[in-house]
Amino acid sequence: MHSREQAETLALRCLEWLAGNDELLPVFMGSTGVNEDDMRERAGDPEFLASILDFLLMDDTWVVGFCEDNSLSFDVPMKARTALPGGGVVNWT
Repeated sequence: MHSREQAETLALRCLEWLAGNDELLPVFMGSTGVNEDDMRERAGDPEFLASILDFLLMDDTWVVGFCEDNSLSFDVPMKARTALPGGGVVNWT
């Protein structure tokens, strides 16, 4: 449903949202091992953008907060994630 370009734009919006969240930003940085310089340098890297959405999708509360703050449906981040590297839906059958 999302094009790769739309997914990357959404991930950048998510990064901006994380950067403005004083409680969640340190958690993101700690779990990914990035610092502020890394975030600026890698903001155009599709794999890094995918990791931002992976992080967000770890907690429903974060998804709800991001989506509510950005007037999005709660399923938008997951749909965007599928358009980025490593986001293909796995078929286990």
